[in-house]
Amino acid sequence: MNRRDVLGTLSLAGGASMLGSTQSLADALTPGAAAGYAQAVAGTAPVKIRDIKTILTAPNRIRLVVVKVRNGPVLFNAMSGVDIALWDIKAKRAGMPLYQLLGGKVRHGADCYYHASGTNFTEVEDSARRGMAQGFRHVRVQVATPGYAGYGARGTAATAAAQNDGVGPTNPGAIWESAPYVRMVPKMFEHLRAKLGEEVELLHDVHERVTLNQAVNLCKALEPYRLFFLEDPLPPEENDHFRLLRQQSSVPLAMGELFNTQHEYLPLIKERLIDFIRIHISQIGGLSPARKVAALCEYFGVRTAWHGPGDASPLAHAAQLALELTNYNFGVHEGGSFPPETREVFVGCPDIKNGYLMAQEKPGLGIEVDEKVAAKFPVPPGPPNFDYSWGTTRRKDGTVIRP
Repeated sequence: MNRRDVLGTLSLAGGASMLGSTQSLADALTPGAAAGYAQAVAGTAPVKIRDIKTILTAPNRIRLVVVKVRNGPVLFNAMSGVDIALWDIKAKRAGMPLYQLLGGKVRHGADCYYHASGTNFTEVEDSARRGMAQGFRHVRVQVATPGYAGYGARGTAATAAAQNDGVGPTNPGAIWESAPYVRMVPKMFEHLRAKLGEEVELLHDVHERVTLNQAVNLCKALEPYRLFFLEDPLPPEENDHFRLLRQQSSVPLAMGELFNTQHEYLPLIKERLIDFIRIHISQIGGLSPARKVAALCEYFGVRTAWHGPGDASPLAHAAQLALELTNYNFGVHEGGSFPPETREVFVGCPDIKNGYLMAQEKPGLGIEVDEKVAAKFPVPPGPPNFDYSWGTTRRKDGTVIRP
């Protein structure tokens, strides 16, 4: 076999060998390696995908759509689902946890951040202390803006129209104004740093609800409180504004949960305009592109903080955990606490120990979906989003704003 044939064979091995003959690859390996490879695949037959199944379930009233391909499940997007399913199948056939297939651990667990919120500073402080008592070293803090609706914390006021179907420009529902919010957030951090000390890492999500000028002023005001990161200060359609924001402030920036393609996140990474990439693995095509993003980010000093919201299944968390355990430039993992009902459906959820998300030492993702239990939690009728205020939040004058 010549060099060209060897390279061609190896290039196909990563994705095609599970579906066809492995003889040519074995021939290309050294005798010792060939023997080890033969032992690894002993007793396995070529894989043929015969069916793809969709499982709908809603433990804890969070709607989850799981795609099952020969026991390789994952969340939401079809392309991501198939991609991660194939990685899961490959790791199971190899008899190893997925993180081993991706290169092996560089850390024993993934640092998680705890979600703390409240209607006032004291409530946020108390919530943060509960997380710290559980061993979390990173805490995302969100507080309600007095008299307004908000994001990440229950608002203290909403009009009666918020409960009606006729919410619109002349009949606003939940009311939001950015100026009071921008004035309040630095005061919250001043309170928390004084009460919680310097050791805990504090994060905050703006959720894209401010103007460029307000984002600049907010970042400058937050500099004394040494945030771990400030998330989504601007919307994706204003990516160019990150250049101006970066020139004005040293606050670490996280961005990307709404991104879908490399055209959206590549400029921010290569120009070092953000510090953490927040794209959703299940929204960009799966683990294959996510591996490339992580490698690219390492060259530019950007760390990963993959989007892991409450409506992401344990499968999505397990997939990104496999990357986080193997990538040098990991930053932090969002969430990862799974209620009992969810654990009942998704057998083998990763565990949190002392603030770290730990992988199950089982082949593949380490999780199996119990379909009989999943059927006990049917998706309820009604609006598809678990947060019913999204889409109804407006300014005082009725102008619609992003959720």
